[in-house]
Amino acid sequence: MLDINLLRRDVGVVAARLRTRGYEFDVDRFNALEAERKAVQTKTEELQARRNALSKQVGMLKAKGQDAASLLAEAGSIPDEVKKLETQLAGIQAQLQQWLLEVPNLVHESVPIGTSADDNVEVRRWGTPRTFDFPVKDHVDLGTPLGLDFETAARLSGSRFTFLRGPLARLQRALAQFMLDMQTREHGYTECYTPYIVNAGCLIGTTQLPKFRDDMFWVTKGGGEEKEEMYLISTSEISLTNTVREEILSESDLPLKLTAHTPCFRSESGSHGKDTRGMIRNHQFEKVEIVQIVHPNASYQAHEQLVTHAEAVLQKLELPYRVMLLCTGDTGFGSAKTYDLEVWLPGQNAYREISSCSNFEAFQARRMQARFKNAQGKTEFVHTLNGSGLAVGRTLVALLENFQRADGGVDVPLALRPFIDGISTLRPLY
Repeated sequence: MLDINLLRRDVGVVAARLRTRGYEFDVDRFNALEAERKAVQTKTEELQARRNALSKQVGMLKAKGQDAASLLAEAGSIPDEVKKLETQLAGIQAQLQQWLLEVPNLVHESVPIGTSADDNVEVRRWGTPRTFDFPVKDHVDLGTPLGLDFETAARLSGSRFTFLRGPLARLQRALAQFMLDMQTREHGYTECYTPYIVNAGCLIGTTQLPKFRDDMFWVTKGGGEEKEEMYLISTSEISLTNTVREEILSESDLPLKLTAHTPCFRSESGSHGKDTRGMIRNHQFEKVEIVQIVHPNASYQAHEQLVTHAEAVLQKLELPYRVMLLCTGDTGFGSAKTYDLEVWLPGQNAYREISSCSNFEAFQARRMQARFKNAQGKTEFVHTLNGSGLAVGRTLVALLENFQRADGGVDVPLALRPFIDGISTLRPLY
């Protein structure tokens, strides 16, 4: 959520910055709400001052033995008027709060101006895409003989689900273990096991609600007056970041570095017609997420570091990739700055996203009321960052396509072999 004081200081500048990401902030509406708020607050303060003045006058009259009945009557009516004004003020503030929950973050000054992914900027590349002396297959054609089964998944759950068996199920498990070990042993993250279902407050905190409710899967807990809507996580960023919701940390607690391997659930409501073949865009998938909660002065240094932690996984797996800095128009709702890691997929002859690493600055923390006490003893909002380290299913896709063999087998990268009992090549089941 944006800082309300920033809007009050110069709403025009904020609106101009939001316009660079394609969002039109209604300045007139904001100014009208602010004017109404100020008028109510001013009237409340005037009534409170009048009540104090009346109390003094009543005391003086009583001391002189004079009649104070009219003043007492006036003073007695003020609390009801103040209560009405406080209710009115609470309504204005609630309206403003609800509106600001749907206003995106301001992008960092280093983010390039643009309107779509075409305006993203390539920062660097690693690795050289392999050349093949045989016809290249995509992961669906490669994976089917190895245990990739979309027909069974469709009978169980419908489209955009995957059923894995045998070598591929084992390889997916190995990938998740490999990623967790890298992030904990080499990069200093604390491994966590989190709930897969969370309450609405968590999703408000990490910006999925209210704007992106249709992208979520939800369930109902309880009934009657105790009925509560709960949500399946679309990423463990939600559960990991919300561990500091409504907390005041010590400065010495920072940075916090957390990681978790979880299933993720997304309805993909806005992606009809996109990536309908294969595992690229499924309703259920797995990720190893990396989250950092840091001091505001350290957040951009932490951001660059977090990107390298995701890159390291791709490098050890020998998968060519590129790092893209997203432009203003392609940067996610809550992010101030985002790098995407795009892995090379020979079957598509293209680079495709495999990790998105974002710095939210204080945007999520303000919604969560996640704070720390600085060296001067004052309370500040933390900065939150997250990224995929990596998306397990998409990494599996990349391995299949980049390490495919002419005989239909798939070689296993050296770094991954200890996690799969030394197996060097996956062979078709049939």
